[in-house]
Amino acid sequence: MKREGWFAPYVSSYFWRFVLIIVLGALTIFTASSLMYTSGFLISKASTPVENILMIYVPIVGVRTFGTSRAVIHYVERLVGHDTILRILSKMRVRLYNILEPQALFLSSRFRTGDILGMLADDIEYLQNVYLRTVFPSIIALLIYGAAVIALGTFDIAFALLMALYILVLVVVLPFLSLLFTQKRQREVKVERNRLYQKLTDAVLGMGDWVISGRQSQFVDTYEADERKVAKTDAALRSWARLRTFIGQTVIGIGVLSMLYWAAGEFADGAIAGTLIAAFVLVVFPVADAFLPVSEAVEKIPQYRNSLERLSGVDGTKQNIVSEKASISVVDALPQAMQSAHIKLENVGYHYGSEANWSVRDLSLDIPQGKKIAIIGRSGAGKSTLLKAIQGVIEPSDGSATINGIAADAYGEHIPSIIAVLNQSPHLFDTTVANNIRMGDPKASEQAIKEAGALAKMDTLISSLPDGYDTFVREAGQRFSGGERQRIALARILLQNTPVVILDEPTVGLDPRTERDLLKTMFEAMKGKSLIWVTHHLVGAEQMDEVIFMENGSVEMRGTHAELMKKEPRYRRLYELDRPVEFLG
Repeated sequence: MKREGWFAPYVSSYFWRFVLIIVLGALTIFTASSLMYTSGFLISKASTPVENILMIYVPIVGVRTFGTSRAVIHYVERLVGHDTILRILSKMRVRLYNILEPQALFLSSRFRTGDILGMLADDIEYLQNVYLRTVFPSIIALLIYGAAVIALGTFDIAFALLMALYILVLVVVLPFLSLLFTQKRQREVKVERNRLYQKLTDAVLGMGDWVISGRQSQFVDTYEADERKVAKTDAALRSWARLRTFIGQTVIGIGVLSMLYWAAGEFADGAIAGTLIAAFVLVVFPVADAFLPVSEAVEKIPQYRNSLERLSGVDGTKQNIVSEKASISVVDALPQAMQSAHIKLENVGYHYGSEANWSVRDLSLDIPQGKKIAIIGRSGAGKSTLLKAIQGVIEPSDGSATINGIAADAYGEHIPSIIAVLNQSPHLFDTTVANNIRMGDPKASEQAIKEAGALAKMDTLISSLPDGYDTFVREAGQRFSGGERQRIALARILLQNTPVVILDEPTVGLDPRTERDLLKTMFEAMKGKSLIWVTHHLVGAEQMDEVIFMENGSVEMRGTHAELMKKEPRYRRLYELDRPVEFLG
């Protein structure tokens, strides 16, 4: 499926607004030039004996008119320009969110949090500047270039060509040199800033761990070292910007002197009146204002290209996969899958790169509706990859992962209607308890929310809150303990009411008593649902229909809890370590 670009749709949608902005920009330069021209003429004329007051009254009116109109037109240009760009920016952000939201699971497996935040914060900002700082100024500069050369050509073609050469330096030569010098450095700065963004994001999310480990100063030192590296490249760019400005101002100065020399010669030849010398010279300054921004505008191109590459990368592969596979059969099968989902993995294998080791190899699972399985294994055993295959986040390199006979990755954005996930750190938004639960079903009534809360055994929690379900949870749910946050998230999952629930180590970090109570609540509240429980611990494993022990991407042990306790000494030792009180009496 062909993807829309990030520029063309907005050019066609706002074409006449763009034309208006360019016309207003050109008129701003024209009125500014006319103001300087009439001012120069007025000053010169007023310094000579005036035969008639009307000889200076007309330029006085002209100065007032052009002075006022310049300010008004410039204001309208800015108003229309920023209004248009903010409209485009709003659509870009909505479009980016609509791209990210269906791919949330896929993106979380491929991009770091800092990358996603960078796209939302920086890349869209850069793309809005394409219009304001590059496209519009460049087009206006070209229009003024043509108009200035034609206007001078009516007086002296040879001099018009000379001035055209000066302007060519400002609008072509200097921008080209500027792009040549800054292209690599601009990209380096943006990449390094994105890396700093990622590092800072990680630090903020893990601030508690930095403090507990007593390594705050180490982080600060490494972060400042990276910042100094970026600052060094930034300094080189600023030095070039100063040199570029000096070169541009020098060219303008030469242009002013040339105009003065030419105008004086024209006066000496009797071609123009002496009062027009100052008028011709002063008009150079506002016209030059149209040409100086071109170099800076062109410098930004590498940044735009980098942003486009990142956005196009997100807008690419997975969306195309979903679009190609989301056939009529998926639409027809969805209502049934939302009620009963039979998940089947047959000889699934997956590796993240063509040369990478297998994360999962020759793995088969059969999970009919209502079956409860526990997946156990150390970090790196392949549990996360297995979950991604079940959720359709990845397409297996080998074998197949299906839901009701249809490839899991074909369901695309519909997966949340079939599979809900409760992980170890669910996010609670800074709103009420009720609104946090309502995220499971935005249309849910107050009664449905309370019923979900009751199933999650939140009665004690709610009775302790000042405003019950209308109590604000504070940022990231700081008002509550880990177990309480998990119960709110559990209520959200229950309200979502999917046939399959993945419990991705939801009790990590909880004390043993809270863990047992929460697991008991989960298993009771989710009767009839398929449960896929990923865990490091074996507490509660006896309630599962099947226990699977993974290592190095393969299944090392599988069976019911009773079977494994009987025939697998390793499993029995692990269970005893998790339940020492029972076995020590």
